[in-house]
Amino acid sequence: MEYPLYISFLFLIFLEFFCSSQAYTFHAGGKNGWILKPFESYNHWAERNRFQVNDTIVFKYKKGHDSVLIVHKDDYIKCKKNKPIHAFKNGHSKFKFPKSGPFYFISGHADNCKNGQKLIVVVLSPNHNKTSVETSSPSPAPAPTKSAAASIMGGSSGLVWFFSLIMAAI
Repeated sequence: MEYPLYISFLFLIFLEFFCSSQAYTFHAGGKNGWILKPFESYNHWAERNRFQVNDTIVFKYKKGHDSVLIVHKDDYIKCKKNKPIHAFKNGHSKFKFPKSGPFYFISGHADNCKNGQKLIVVVLSPNHNKTSVETSSPSPAPAPTKSAAASIMGGSSGLVWFFSLIMAAI
């Protein structure tokens, strides 16, 4: 009986590690990719998502017909393409966010940036959930961020404990 308990304990540790360190891959523009006139603006899309350090963004576009440039804020605003921080030109470009803060992406093709093909991604800091001690007035209640299913199970920790109980029963 001790052997299955040992296996379930190892499974629990593995699952907890996997759930707590999972990075996500986002596809700019969804199935349409990095195009001039997307169904939803890139910045609206980015505002609906929560980017974290080590997440990856993928840009899919026609090689030789477009490119993706990472630029500074001022170059983003003015659509300046001459001094990018980094340029992607291979048609299927991936960028892993190394730190928190804003990242500015623009199209490197002709006037596409001036016509709206640009994106700001704000990557959350690892400790963005911590509250400030200097708060002088009570803050409003935060909006729920978990799905109903995650709330019932208690999020990833509840899921881990659920599976460990099943493994312990075996």
